[in-house]
Amino acid sequence: MINLTDSAVNAIKSAISSSARRAGGLRVMIEAGGCNGFKYKMGIADEPKPDDTVIECDGLKVFVDSKSREHLAGTTIDFVLAPESSGFTLHNPNAATNCSCGKSFG
Repeated sequence: MINLTDSAVNAIKSAISSSARRAGGLRVMIEAGGCNGFKYKMGIADEPKPDDTVIECDGLKVFVDSKSREHLAGTTIDFVLAPESSGFTLHNPNAATNCSCGKSFG
């Protein structure tokens, strides 16, 4: 359902290990808003919610809620190191349009 590059796995594991709070995995979801209608939201989560799909990748758990599943199917999450703007990028085959900021889609 969701694929993580090695770079993304390493960045997420690093964030989890340095987190002051208990972390069971990464929550990835879609919310209404952004430049094109939907925006991505990611963050460290304690545990999955009852309706979550749990995806395991290289020992890392990713939690996706039922409302976001159809929008995220086939998405690849990468972590890019760049001099001007490092961070996560999402390559979503379900997005008809993408914002130049990379944080929203339609």
